[in-house]
Amino acid sequence: MGKRYFCDYCDRSFQDNLHNRKKHLNGVQHLRAKRVWYDLFRDAAAILQEEQTKKPCRKFLQTGQCDFGSNCRFSHMTEQDLEKLSAQVQGEKRLKELQREGADIPPGTIEDWLDKRAQRLSAAQSSSALPEKPAPFQYPPGWPPVQELPPSLQAPPPGGWLVPPNLQWG
Repeated sequence: MGKRYFCDYCDRSFQDNLHNRKKHLNGVQHLRAKRVWYDLFRDAAAILQEEQTKKPCRKFLQTGQCDFGSNCRFSHMTEQDLEKLSAQVQGEKRLKELQREGADIPPGTIEDWLDKRAQRLSAAQSSSALPEKPAPFQYPPGWPPVQELPPSLQAPPPGGWLVPPNLQWG
């Protein structure tokens, strides 16, 4: 069968020879998959700059989907997404300026993270409309109605059934 080449970008394999590898590496599917992979690691400022120059995608705005996906030449970001990205870029710029000025920025500790997490959870629980613990189910008073069972279905008395001596086995 021979050696096989596996492309991590495309998640597929094929027989490894010069012709097949060259054809695959220059193919549209491979180039798109490679670009998507590298876009995952781009700087937020570069993404913001690129998205601000694009026009909004009409199809994505109308239906919430676009046939071109990440390959669309129009922007799929909403105004809120752009604002969040802009705030992230500003935060990164401030952090870099503080580091250049020599400000001592202590790394976050696990205790700080746990405190922030506890605050977020308590805020989320207090703002939620659902009760924290549902009340246990209880029957209304007098339900189910008490019925007398026939003697054949009643439980035996605590001392057991008394059997007359004339009926004992023996």
